Amino acid sequence: MHPYRTHSCGELRLSHAGATARLSGWVHRKRDHGQLLFIDLRDTFGLTQCVIDVSSPLFAELEAVRVESVITVTGPVVERDPETVNPNLPTGEVEVRVAALEVRSRAEVLPLQVNSDEDAGEEIRLRYRYLDLRREKMHRKILLRSRVISSIRRRMIEQGFTEFQTPILTASSPEGARDYLVPSRIHPGKFYALPQAPQMFKQLIMIAGFDRYFQIAPCFRDEDSRADRSPGEFYQLDFEMSFVTQDDVFAAIEPVLSDLFEEFAEGRQVTRPPFPRIPYAEAMLKYGSDKPDLRNPIGICDVTEAFRGSGFGIFARAVEGGAVVRAIPAPGAGARPRSFFDKLNDWARAEGAAGLGYIIFEDGAGKGPIAKNLEPERVQGIKEATGLGDGDAVFFACDKEKAAARLGAAVRTRLGDDLGLIEPDVFRFCWIVDYPMYELDEESGRVAFSHNPFSMPQGGLEALETQDPLTIKAYQYDIVCNGVELSSGAIRNHLPEVMYKAFSIVGYAQEEVEERFSGLISALKFGAPPHGGSAPGIDRIVMLLADEPNIREIVAFPMNQRAEDLMMHAPAEVPSERLKELYIKLDLPPD
Repeated sequence: MHPYRTHSCGELRLSHAGATARLSGWVHRKRDHGQLLFIDLRDTFGLTQCVIDVSSPLFAELEAVRVESVITVTGPVVERDPETVNPNLPTGEVEVRVAALEVRSRAEVLPLQVNSDEDAGEEIRLRYRYLDLRREKMHRKILLRSRVISSIRRRMIEQGFTEFQTPILTASSPEGARDYLVPSRIHPGKFYALPQAPQMFKQLIMIAGFDRYFQIAPCFRDEDSRADRSPGEFYQLDFEMSFVTQDDVFAAIEPVLSDLFEEFAEGRQVTRPPFPRIPYAEAMLKYGSDKPDLRNPIGICDVTEAFRGSGFGIFARAVEGGAVVRAIPAPGAGARPRSFFDKLNDWARAEGAAGLGYIIFEDGAGKGPIAKNLEPERVQGIKEATGLGDGDAVFFACDKEKAAARLGAAVRTRLGDDLGLIEPDVFRFCWIVDYPMYELDEESGRVAFSHNPFSMPQGGLEALETQDPLTIKAYQYDIVCNGVELSSGAIRNHLPEVMYKAFSIVGYAQEEVEERFSGLISALKFGAPPHGGSAPGIDRIVMLLADEPNIREIVAFPMNQRAEDLMMHAPAEVPSERLKELYIKLDLPPD
């Protein structure tokens, strides 16, 4: 007999009754019934009830074992009495009578409960993450992550993609966040960077003549934590294709994502290809965001002209000063009490807005402070523009365009939740396309890349040379699901002259481009195919499938919000001898 187990703790069934089994696992729960001691023994496959009689010489030893100790039990598999059958367990019709016992590892008093979903708090959970991961809920989510990655890998290979691994120690590149730097011992004063994404390497793979690449790629960015983004590192499905248009990229990845989500959707509905395509400008107007949640039916519309020169002076003066007015419909909200509107107004002020004006449509007219000061024909025009009727209401965001979009998006989300409008049990995918190639940096006032700097501008070199940079669109696109951005992607710039010009617009001299991107720019000069790709985030995919709002719930060993690993005590100070070896002197801020 195997020294540890003949069966897993999720394997035994009624057909095994009468056989002798050996099981190993963790003591999940103990129940002392006086004459009988019941032990629920757990491994990754399931749970089996084990029982021992008080007359057994092993009783005292098993009784003394704490929960989460690791033990091996051997004994006959017996059928449970009908009244003790547990229909909620696959092994619930049988139990193991303990005839032999070996304690493999004794557990100390636990800092958190493993056999309960009680939340011990983030600090305790992360400090003792190995215990947290034993909990059924966490265990299930990490296994889901593994299954999702396996499914992605299989589906990409079936689509004709080849898996590559790209370097981790590389050069710094402008991906939009800070790099993690690694000092070089043998090149004093020089640093490697951990890749924010395998961007240039996957392009080089295309230039090397490999047609379809993919990788479950680790990426590293020194940025602040958010609910949907881990500080430090994350993983993405990175892929690239040669001789493709934007449509070809969409056609390749859409079935992978839709089939993947259907595989793990557990009855939830999934958008089937082709996914809706929404131009960036339309998304910002209609949803206030380039990450629209299409489960929410509310559509924002522009009503600036309804207030221009109107009797509602606050908005009229703002419009003359360059503001816009966005209307956010609230179907059915007209029947809500005044407190509903007051709470939303208070919430908007807490969000940094001056307030949140509204009109209630009732008996063919408009009600509320704005309607009292706005000409009836203008009120009627707003009603028609928003498609609303009696019993509905509309809220307004009046500000400069970007600020109005931000508030409008937040109000749309809040109303969708408060009014119960969010479509349940669905995954709604869409593409956001036609991103602007450039934008004005709000702090410096200078032209900057708005998205991926290695993208092909629509119109190519001619557009870069003849158009206002702020009017140029790029072959750039994002995949969005339920308001979560899953990936950014683009058709790449494969022409060196276009790359030089694109970077010159944001202030890079040709020599600087050649210095910072020498590997890529050199390769483009030796025959590069048109190519493009994308990189859906693995962590966010699993987060959606697990219905978890926080990405730390689906990562095995995440950092906390301050980018600290409480379990491994990282980051940590290093000995001065090691710093000297790396030619580094510390210049620490004052305490």
